Amino acid sequence: MNSRRDFLYKTGLTALGASLVSKVQAGIPEAVIQTEAATQPPVMPSSGHPYNPVVTLNGWSLPARIKNGVKEFHLVAEPVVREFAPGMVAHMWGYNGQSPGPTIECVEGDRIRIFVTNKLPEHTTVHWHGVLLPSGMDGVGGLSQPHIKPGQTYVYEFTMKKSGTFMYHPHADEMVQMAMGMMGFIVVHPKNPDFMKVDRDYVFLLSAYDIDPGSYTPRVSEMTEFNLWTFNSRVFPGLDPLVAKTGERVRIRVGNLTMTNHPIHLHGHDFEVTCTDGGWIPKSARWPEVTTDVAVGQMRAVEFTATAGDWAFHCHKSHHTMNAMGHKLPTMIGVPQRELTEKVRKLIPEYMNMGSAGMADMGAMEMPLPDNTLPMMSGQGPFGPVEMGGMFTVLKVRDNQKKGDYSDPGWYDNPAGTVAWLYEGEEPATVRASPAPSTDHDLKVRKPTGHGGH
Repeated sequence: MNSRRDFLYKTGLTALGASLVSKVQAGIPEAVIQTEAATQPPVMPSSGHPYNPVVTLNGWSLPARIKNGVKEFHLVAEPVVREFAPGMVAHMWGYNGQSPGPTIECVEGDRIRIFVTNKLPEHTTVHWHGVLLPSGMDGVGGLSQPHIKPGQTYVYEFTMKKSGTFMYHPHADEMVQMAMGMMGFIVVHPKNPDFMKVDRDYVFLLSAYDIDPGSYTPRVSEMTEFNLWTFNSRVFPGLDPLVAKTGERVRIRVGNLTMTNHPIHLHGHDFEVTCTDGGWIPKSARWPEVTTDVAVGQMRAVEFTATAGDWAFHCHKSHHTMNAMGHKLPTMIGVPQRELTEKVRKLIPEYMNMGSAGMADMGAMEMPLPDNTLPMMSGQGPFGPVEMGGMFTVLKVRDNQKKGDYSDPGWYDNPAGTVAWLYEGEEPATVRASPAPSTDHDLKVRKPTGHGGH
């Protein structure tokens, strides 16, 4: 992390934001930045109410300054460079050096003050999604406040009335700014540290982008055909694992700021949805799940008891676990390509045909790629290609993982006799059912063609 102390003296913030800054009778807290894409360790609170801090997947939490009993934060909206996975970076907009911005953590009942400095080329605001606050602090440009012009600093101040899982994002030129990656998480911990207590608490946001191979900036006008589906603006195999010790109570909080829903699925466990945008769910109103659908603009927190192993955790829309997808490719399964390949190779010697027998070979082959893009399927596991991308990571649970240790423990050592094995015995004869006899009452079905009469 780096200090932005020098930045404050170069941007004329005193003149541009004087009327607002003077109200807090003090200088602006330092703006801390983070440019590393790795998951940062949790930061234990040094003052105020105690709480168990969250861990942001491939992200971090913003440090706070306590001043006269008020918890102060400083967000800087600015252009950033984000690595989606090794081999690809994107030119985005975000906060404090990253997209998504840092997670803001506080405690129920805290009075918080957030300074927002605009280093973008256009105006912006910040909306505190799901937080109960005064209308004038809601962050809707033109409706609840003036826009924050380039170079200005505005101050938001309110009391956190309830604990839960929330988000922040612009409410100014929203389609462009959110498509460029401007978003972040807010976690408000319960005032009673024993309420809804867990051993590990993870958070991340769902976001989607359309970035053509060889380019660096998301297509901000795209509404449906995104080609990169991300957890916290990272894609597999660039995502860190979620780590836990066997028997620990684990919470995972997910917020969705894409343009579609996501059925989030965890292997090897059942879980309960314990928190939504509106607050905590009473025990009597929960039920066991293995998949929960997170709709647009929603937040969900799931909890479970960790079981030893390596467990896939992903969106269950199959095209959301792939990278750099094309949307208009023909299906080539069963199509002979040998003669075509021979002719094309006379013009392009490196040409490779694909798809006649499916796309699994793409998970293993290492073919040349355009600049700044990723294979559609990739990642290596202990038994071969994982053939995943996008919204996919691994929950790694170990008996000997130490409390508070979030380091990658490596691949799971499966106990003897607990891994699927190759059958090499004699195959039984195939038995086929006899066709049903035809009758005068058979239903004749004809597939319609064209659109006439529709």
